[in-house]
Amino acid sequence: MNRPASFTPAAQKITALLLLLFLVTFPHFSTYLGHNGRIETLPQYLFALIHFAASQTLGIVHEAGHGVCYLLHCPRTITVLNGTLFQWLFPAGIAWYYWRRDERFGAMIALFFLGFSMQYTAWYISTAHEGSVVPAARSFLGGDGYHDFHYLLSRSLGLKAEGIVSGAVRLGAYLLMFLSVFGMMVRAFGTSKVSKE
Repeated sequence: MNRPASFTPAAQKITALLLLLFLVTFPHFSTYLGHNGRIETLPQYLFALIHFAASQTLGIVHEAGHGVCYLLHCPRTITVLNGTLFQWLFPAGIAWYYWRRDERFGAMIALFFLGFSMQYTAWYISTAHEGSVVPAARSFLGGDGYHDFHYLLSRSLGLKAEGIVSGAVRLGAYLLMFLSVFGMMVRAFGTSKVSKE
């Protein structure tokens, strides 16, 4: 197997710092966590840019997961669950690909976005009590749709478990994002050992 082209030291530093800034500002700037959405500063602009690109990409992947089941005529529970599975497996698959190629920095970036995806899922789970329909104004597709986790929770643990399930997913998401950024910072700014010849 050919050795992959590695991230340059400068690219590692810039990426690690950008994702650290994104992680630190996440609770303050995320629109679905209560921010008003107005962009007034450079950190807000960088956050909005990364957030938009990542959420749109993962939204397309999420809907593709449902679409696969529409084509294969899966049972409804699998169809509903498959959106989130695809949304999580997409960055996890990229992390696995880079890990197997011994490109740890690339794997950590993908794991960071798996955490981002999980954080969005945690928020989505926390809205299950609002009803079985996601209104067009909040839907990725721009039309009314059914709420995946209202359906899943009401048929399994019950809607009262929404807080516990969303909290557990959110905790896992933040842990994964933190550990990924920590690993990137160590790789980008850690001291390199000088080998003696």
